[in-house]
Amino acid sequence: MTGGNAVFDHRSFLKTVPDLPGVYRMYNGDRTVIYVGKAKNLSNRLHSYFVSNLPSAKTRALVSNIASIEYTVTPSEADALILEQNLIKEHKPRYNILLRDDKSYPYILVTADEYPRILSHRGPKKIRGSYYGPYPDATSVKESLKFLQSIFPVRQCGNNTFFGRSRPCLYWQMKKCLGPCVKGLVSDEEYRRNVAMTELFLKGRHDEILQDLTAEMIKAGEECRFEEAAVIRDRIFALRRVQQQQVIDGDGAGDVDIVSSACRSALACINVIFMRDGRLLGSSNYFLPCADKSQLPEILRIFFEQYYLSKPAFGVPQEVALDASASAGDLRPDEDFAKTLSSALGQTLSFVSPQRGRLARLVEMGRDNVKAALDARLQSSKLQQERMEDLEKLFALAPGSVGRMECYDISHTFGERTVASQVVFGRQGPENGKYRLYNIAGITPGDDFAAMRQALERRFLKADSDDGFPDILFIDGGDGQLAQAEEIVSETREKFPGYNPLIVGVSKGEGRKPGLETLHMGYTREELNPAPDAPAFLLIQHIRDESHRFAITNHRRQRSAHKIVSRLEQIPGVGKKKRQDLLNRFGGLKEIASASRDEIAKVEGIGDKLAGVIYDWLHHTDSS
Repeated sequence: MTGGNAVFDHRSFLKTVPDLPGVYRMYNGDRTVIYVGKAKNLSNRLHSYFVSNLPSAKTRALVSNIASIEYTVTPSEADALILEQNLIKEHKPRYNILLRDDKSYPYILVTADEYPRILSHRGPKKIRGSYYGPYPDATSVKESLKFLQSIFPVRQCGNNTFFGRSRPCLYWQMKKCLGPCVKGLVSDEEYRRNVAMTELFLKGRHDEILQDLTAEMIKAGEECRFEEAAVIRDRIFALRRVQQQQVIDGDGAGDVDIVSSACRSALACINVIFMRDGRLLGSSNYFLPCADKSQLPEILRIFFEQYYLSKPAFGVPQEVALDASASAGDLRPDEDFAKTLSSALGQTLSFVSPQRGRLARLVEMGRDNVKAALDARLQSSKLQQERMEDLEKLFALAPGSVGRMECYDISHTFGERTVASQVVFGRQGPENGKYRLYNIAGITPGDDFAAMRQALERRFLKADSDDGFPDILFIDGGDGQLAQAEEIVSETREKFPGYNPLIVGVSKGEGRKPGLETLHMGYTREELNPAPDAPAFLLIQHIRDESHRFAITNHRRQRSAHKIVSRLEQIPGVGKKKRQDLLNRFGGLKEIASASRDEIAKVEGIGDKLAGVIYDWLHHTDSS
């Protein structure tokens, strides 16, 4: 297949990353999360991936597949660890497994023994008991076990040690185990109660534990068991500290979106943190033009309408929590707006401004995230401006004369299903809404020159006006592709006199390595070799890599869709409408093949008999 993986512009990205704790998500060209990681310092950690001497082949493989990185700032490293775990469960990134030498994630296991034991477990779940996790790494499990041992003294020793003891061990003397190994030290009822509280803690049901412990403490005090009451009091204090420290996971909150906003330099950023069933699942940033801070309330109302009515990926929550600090002002929409939006959604959506508790701490976290995101975007805009200025100097163009740039790339598999991509960049960067894809037909398979010509003909010669034509036309390829562009632009000039764009070919360097590309100027064939770290060259690389990504991603999508339809076309009795109904119901061939006969039969127009044919065909034919 022509083209290649897009090269992530890590230099520009790393300049915008804050020195704060948080979690980062790495995406490939298909916008699939391939790795989730946590960091005490996001900037330092992410810089470590882009050094020249990465020791691990698996890490090098990961970095080679990165198309973009996003991050979420957290209040502490501990919160980052919990959010990392949630995101790993949600996305199941492939490199989180590979980078751990293909080992399974560790769990905390509470065994089903007569006197249950709590321990770290990795591997097949062959031991009877309850498993909690997975945890991101063994260190987080060790930290959790250490804390649990100090609050709920449940045994952690192995069975050989447990059954071989006649007197209590050092852990009992340190009050980190109740000593069930020696009769008379603890009643079965008290031990089981500690095990039950341990499991409640692992399930995140802290409030229930606090209620039970508070009742026990009061009862012990009334019965003059003051030493026991003091021990219970210390447990309560420890648990409350945990509740105060853990912003990411905990009791309550339900389904909530935490929305923070800020406006600076004519740009507004809205950060949405998603919480479902009390678990934080991640965040997203949205950028909108904003003259000044006074416009934020109106911008938020428009955002809420468009965002929630468009059925967001995580669904519509029960509440939206907004920042009500003195710096933010009261940004809550009025009651009439909330009622109108709730009516349109068919469910109640309330807007709150929490002053204390977990939601208030999450609002503070959102405030940090929106500031970091806005700083990063404004810094990125500054870098883009520097690159544009350097680009105009490189090509000896008047300052500010370049408003639009386009780049074209061809992608196919051994000449089949050829597509051409058109990506558009303005002075502020990519303009994704203007991207175009051309399906190429009627050419000799594998003829990239003819494919390029057809795409450019459709772009330029069929246009009704020259409004929106590019000032610079980048062509991915050498002299052959460049010649096609020169001919088409010459023909375009006959239709639109005066149109005279700069044409630049970008050919791959030695070994097709990024940074070694050569620029070929249209008509003159003058070759330019800017320094690999020159701002203009980095911008050209970004444009060319984006055209690769867009072409290859769409080519793969079409190839996959064609493969699915071709496979379904082979099944007797399944026509075009039934194929589409099956795909609409299950989403893809893999999901159809995973469905049972009964599930397939529920699709309109299929029935039991045809469901059996489809099921057998997908499971028992050579084509499967």
